Amino acid sequence: MHPELIVTTAGAAAVASACLTGVVRRYALSHSVLDVPNERSSHTSATPRGGGVAVVVTVTLALAFLAALHMVGPRLCLAVIGGGTVVALIGYLDDRYHVSPTLRLLVHFAAATWAVVVLRGIPPLRFGSQVLELGWLGNAIAAICIVWMLNLFNFMDGIDGIAASEAVFVACSGSVLGLVSGTDIGVSLLGIVFGSACIGFLVWNWPPAKIFMGDVGSGYMGYFIGVFSLAEMRTDPAAPWIWLILAGVFVVDATLAVVRRMARGERIDEPHRTHAYQWLARLWNSHQRVTVAVMLVNLLWLLPCAILASLHAAAAAWIAFGALTPLAFVAFVSGSGRAERRQAS
Repeated sequence: MHPELIVTTAGAAAVASACLTGVVRRYALSHSVLDVPNERSSHTSATPRGGGVAVVVTVTLALAFLAALHMVGPRLCLAVIGGGTVVALIGYLDDRYHVSPTLRLLVHFAAATWAVVVLRGIPPLRFGSQVLELGWLGNAIAAICIVWMLNLFNFMDGIDGIAASEAVFVACSGSVLGLVSGTDIGVSLLGIVFGSACIGFLVWNWPPAKIFMGDVGSGYMGYFIGVFSLAEMRTDPAAPWIWLILAGVFVVDATLAVVRRMARGERIDEPHRTHAYQWLARLWNSHQRVTVAVMLVNLLWLLPCAILASLHAAAAAWIAFGALTPLAFVAFVSGSGRAERRQAS
């Protein structure tokens, strides 16, 4: 595949997404589809939401185009379009009408199961020098991981620019590493197109955000990344560890916050502002500083660790552990999952 084609396709996706986001923003303003701040919000003014629709539409159309040209396999196309559309739809309904957490979770598991079945289950997983066949247990774990990935993107979409910039980093970095390591070119091309579509949205979402992505966007982004990492496993058994490293900031902060809140008996589906990035945004009085800090951690720490894991696949699991451990310490110290009432003490 010629580099010129990759650049052209990526550029077209970014421009299309940026233009569509502008259209969605005008619609949201004219129809009062606004995210009104409350005591749990990290923003202070009513802001249009639902901009993630632009990413969903752009990626879906690009994927259909690439599949028609036989650049992306039909199974990956079905997994992303089928499950992704359902996840985006339930997110859109939740943005507009508030869907019950139980129904939303059932839909998420249905979409994740669809992806695992269509992609013919989880391939062997590399752990150290061993390549493990996990069978049905691995398929169940894969579905749970996809559900967790799409929900943690929703949890982490709490300040301007953070979720979209994370999606750009994870998708583009993972795609480039996949190209270098010999992953299916069509899979990597799709990842780059997705990352480019997120860049188009980020133009509008960068602090101070002119529009929010909403659940329609955050859930779709998380679902795409989960399915994408599963697809890359077919040619690289170490891919899950590499993707875990790349998404480390989100995985660590979201997981630690959920664990600490569950330990206090709190409902994890209730809105809150206790993630580390939210504490830092209030401490620094800036969304942009936190988003930039996350980007620097991604580029200066996690990307080199992911490259190292790609070069030394047998040690990828241990490299992932080493990469995420200091992040867990920083997240804990920064307050991830800490009860808000302690802020005043």
